[in-house]
Formats: sequence, C-alpha cells, structure tokens
Amino acid sequence: MSETSEKRSFEQAAARWDEKPRRVQLAGDVAEAVKKQVPLNRDMDMLDFGCGTGLLTLALQPLVGSVTGVDSSPAMLEMLEKKIKEMAIDNVQTRLLDIDKGEQLSGRFDLVVSSMTLHHIPDIDHLIRQFCRVLKPGGHLALADLDKEGGRFHEDNHGVFHFGFNRQQLSARLNDAGFIDIRAETAAKLTKTEAGPPHESFSVFLISGVYSNGR
Repeated sequence: MSETSEKRSFEQAAARWDEKPRRVQLAGDVAEAVKKQVPLNRDMDMLDFGCGTGLLTLALQPLVGSVTGVDSSPAMLEMLEKKIKEMAIDNVQTRLLDIDKGEQLSGRFDLVVSSMTLHHIPDIDHLIRQFCRVLKPGGHLALADLDKEGGRFHEDNHGVFHFGFNRQQLSARLNDAGFIDIRAETAAKLTKTEAGPPHESFSVFLISGVYSNGR
C-alpha cells in the first residue's frame, strides 16, 4: 500500500457520515481529550479545521464563545448547517475553504482544533503555517489523528496522504513552528472489523501546544 497523490471527495459520504457509531464516539473522545489539555472558556474564538458534519464542533461549542467550522466539502458543511439550524445554535458559522487549492485561512482565533484531517492533507508544514497565521499569540492548537498504522485503517486509501503520524516527529514540527508546552496523549482507541485482521485496533493521539511566535 502507498499513500495516494489524489485528493478524496467526501460529497457522497456526507449524508450518512454520522451513522457510524465509532465516528460519533471518536468525536466525543477527542473532545474529552481537548478539555483536559486546553483551558476552554466562553471568551475563546475557535476554529475547527476539517470540521466535516460538525461532530467535534458541536461537542466543544457550548464551552467556547464562537466556532468557525472550516471544510473543503460543501456537502459536509451542509449537514453541519442543518444541525445548527435545527438546534438553534447562534455561535457557530461555517466556511468553505480548500487550502490545497491555494486558499488561505483567515481570522484570529484563540484555539484551533482539527480531528482526523491531517492524514488527508499533502503538505503538513504548509497547514501548520496556516494555523500560525490565524492563531493569536498564546493561542492553543489541538490536533487529533492516527498513530502510524501502515495503511490498514482505511478500506480505500484514495485521498490518504499519510498513514498516520509519529507523535515525536509531529511534536518537533510544531516546536519548530513556534509552539511551546507541547503535550501528546492517546485520545481514543478504534477497532475496525472491516479493515485488516479482525478486530484490529488503531490509536488516535491528541497533540496540543501554545503558540508563542515571539520566542
């Protein structure tokens, strides 16, 4: 197996994305890990990069002041917007954006979170620089993704540019970009019966840090 060189479309998957309980459980587990590592408060403006249908967005929304959910899939954002309307939430907005097409993140945020999106991004260092552009000094970054897994997690590796990440190497990249107080822990364990050996388990980390661009 090898990483793909072509981006995956999530348009057809969006309508049924939340139907898999493991996805809902993973978002809850990542949210709990974020709560432990980041001092959330209602004055925070948060960016959820790769928000999808908003599972993590809506888990953290009550604990921060505002959330901007960013995704490159119109169908995913449509599902999130439907939830926002049905739940009468007034502190969440969505933004369609694809950094792989040269589009730039904008705004100023106290917290940037991203869950299970990094492995779909070809240039991780470019993405980290984008996060630095929009984070306020002293702002927090929290990234959740797979530990190195050799390409067994997805049934179809189309659109998968990285087969997980080494925590130490990713932490070092964040440190080089100007982040301090970097912490890494296991946020969740996933068992997938449809990929690889029966009941194979995969671990998801959460790495967080504080942006200190003036160090």
